[in-house]
Amino acid sequence: MLGCYTAESGKIRYIGNNVSEQIANVRDVSFAPRKAAELVRGFKNNPQYLHLHNIDNAVHQAATSYFYGMGAEWCNLPLTTKMISSPGEVYAGKQLDYTSDALPVSLEWFDEGSIFLAESSQFYLEMRLLIPEVQRVFSIYNSFRKEKADFSHLAEFQHIEFEGKVSFEENIEVMIGLLRALTDHIVKNNASDLAYYLSDEDVSDLSQSFDDKNIERLTFTEAMKILRESLGDSKYKKVTLAHFGSYEEVALTRIVGKHCLVSEYPLEEIPFYHDASFTDVSGKKFAKNADFILLGGREVIGSGQRITSLDAIREKAKFFNLPVEDYEPYIKMREIEGFQATCGFGLGWQRYTQWLLQLPFIWDATHIPRGHHSPRP
Repeated sequence: MLGCYTAESGKIRYIGNNVSEQIANVRDVSFAPRKAAELVRGFKNNPQYLHLHNIDNAVHQAATSYFYGMGAEWCNLPLTTKMISSPGEVYAGKQLDYTSDALPVSLEWFDEGSIFLAESSQFYLEMRLLIPEVQRVFSIYNSFRKEKADFSHLAEFQHIEFEGKVSFEENIEVMIGLLRALTDHIVKNNASDLAYYLSDEDVSDLSQSFDDKNIERLTFTEAMKILRESLGDSKYKKVTLAHFGSYEEVALTRIVGKHCLVSEYPLEEIPFYHDASFTDVSGKKFAKNADFILLGGREVIGSGQRITSLDAIREKAKFFNLPVEDYEPYIKMREIEGFQATCGFGLGWQRYTQWLLQLPFIWDATHIPRGHHSPRP
């Protein structure tokens, strides 16, 4: 059975693979980093690290080949920024404490005060597209988020990000195409690495996993309706991210039996740069965005169309109480003659690897995991 988890009676059960036993509820297991000396010795003695190394190398090779093949160009970008792409919890005073925003990691920058480690390269990719001749760009960089590590979160991880002068639907085609390209490459070139973790049946299923027939497209409102009807809980009547977390993502994909491409999230509950899609009869606004949730796993890609209207993005900046001096360069891009709308996405590398290899915890999907208390080695 593809995927890491099933969702049952409020618990997220890990299904096991060739290396790890089943776990009744992964949310009960806390991140406990290995001792630095033991971890380093394991690189020599534990074959798992070789197989994971090979998979990592394959992901990088497949991703870069895919992007270059479609005419996207790599960008060298800063890792420090005054603009974080998910600023709600910092600047809006945590008025929506269940949003998809994540606290950034801050540090002191000479005599300039605080600066953040980037949790996304998106804004700088958008800026690169101001060059008229540049149509599509990508980056592969570390991202930092000041949140405690759990079974599906790390404080530092790798992001594969794309931005292009493409339509919303074209962007979805690019991101699903990336998932296909990664998986196809690994199935074809890393058979022994997959066999270390997975059954023959699971490896066989991977080869067709991202075919169109295995992907269900839903709006967020439709997803909440499915959860309400299938789980019998009235809380899902309210269309809000407050009731759509890790348990619901796993449950939704198992109910549907497919990967889920969920679009049109509540506009004011997600990062501020998303364009609006529509407003319902009650006045609630929804975004022109889409998340890709892996079958039996978590959301692995967040995507969307960026706001083009100067008035609209100034309104969102006001709602989130963003510092004008820091965000003005990004906001005023829309005043530049010839400014073109863009769409893009970010794929969480370790989330994908965790799902691919059916690993119980995301910290098993990287050689040196960084959580809230693992600064060494």
